[in-house]
Amino acid sequence: MWQQRVSRREALSQSAVGFGWLAASALLSRASSADGLSDYRLPARARRVIFMFMKGGPSQVDTFDPKPKLDADHGKELPFAKPRVQFAKTGVLLKSPWKFTQYGQSGSPVSELFPHVAQHVDDICFLHGVHGTNAAHGGAALKLHTGSDTFVRPGMGAWVNYGLGSENENLPGFITICPTLAHGGVNNWGAAFLPAECQGVPMGVASRPASEAAVKYIANPRLSRQAQRLQIEMLRDLAERGASHEARPSPLVEAQLKSFELAFRMQTELPEIQDLSGETAETLALYGIGDPVTDDFGRQCLLARRFAEAGVRFIQVTHSDSKVQWDQHADLREGHAEKASEVDKPIAGLLADLKRRGLLEDTLVLWGGEFGRTPVAQATENGRDHNPEGFTMWMAGGGVRGGFRYGSTDDYGYYATENAMHIHDVHATMLALLGIDHERLTYRYAGRDFRLTDVAGKVHDAIFA
Repeated sequence: MWQQRVSRREALSQSAVGFGWLAASALLSRASSADGLSDYRLPARARRVIFMFMKGGPSQVDTFDPKPKLDADHGKELPFAKPRVQFAKTGVLLKSPWKFTQYGQSGSPVSELFPHVAQHVDDICFLHGVHGTNAAHGGAALKLHTGSDTFVRPGMGAWVNYGLGSENENLPGFITICPTLAHGGVNNWGAAFLPAECQGVPMGVASRPASEAAVKYIANPRLSRQAQRLQIEMLRDLAERGASHEARPSPLVEAQLKSFELAFRMQTELPEIQDLSGETAETLALYGIGDPVTDDFGRQCLLARRFAEAGVRFIQVTHSDSKVQWDQHADLREGHAEKASEVDKPIAGLLADLKRRGLLEDTLVLWGGEFGRTPVAQATENGRDHNPEGFTMWMAGGGVRGGFRYGSTDDYGYYATENAMHIHDVHATMLALLGIDHERLTYRYAGRDFRLTDVAGKVHDAIFA
């Protein structure tokens, strides 16, 4: 005689209703996955990451890495070989049109492009020797986000979500605000072969104003909450009954069910977090909201703070649009000045706001583009080409040394030299700050173990506070 099998989730759903069952289901799932992965954990300095992606490639020699010899040799030929692979034809050395000034107790130099960020250099760790492997936007952006420029791999936010999960079961562990749909697009924040719930949840797109950014379909005008809850319970029941003799539904079905359950729970908190109307006038002004120049990126940065405060592990904000970005092959003076003016005040506002709320000490803020730019001119004396050979990124908060400059490029700012950090090293160091051993956080797929840093990556603990 056939006997009905009662699973753990069925027992939960019959003995408790609504959010109690859904929350318990999520917590049990998270606990069961964490039990098998506990050996990758290290002492954590940060609890979450805010990644500010400057799409297009800001110039290191015009922002945070001054080169006096570049200024002195302006117009001369580069005295050593250019990279074997270049994106376009380049010419002679081109000095920076912006002056640099030392700021803070650390005396860190910052160009005229970032007067507001300059006020926070004592909280920033500048990484001057970052380098990658791809001179094209698409490959370089994928490398920065996923660790691979040739294959579809999980985004770094997906890996963080897989390893740590969200601190708030009613919110995703990974949110990307106004992401670009170009140069890698959804693959930059996708989960690839990781469980589907690890992928980033997008809010808006880069080509639309941040004021329109919202998670779609967060409210259901047709069905009551009770009806939605009954639907999810029915789907879970059908899936477990259909699993036959298996202990649980297939991974694909399980991922779909988890996405439905998360979407249901998100209705309780996400609408309030998306709504900035409760912020004070002083806070809005701090981020530059209301100013046509800074309003768009300011909104993204303020949303990032609100998500960090609510327990989201990885939040990305993207400075981009469908036109210029930071990609000044020509019109360097006009383009970089315009782009910097849009982000300078919002970035400084985010750092100040995190610090005054006590969030900066355990929030790792990461800033950078997919590569830097050449110290030699492209076509005219007002443009720079792509340069993955050596560029600047920076970190703040989250256990890093503030007011610290780590690594360097050569005298002209072309190649990473001392304490060079490959993109794999940046990822390994970021994970270590979060308390994750990058060599042990793996996922077995297609017959091999994968990780964010693939078979490379070095933790640069010299930057740890």
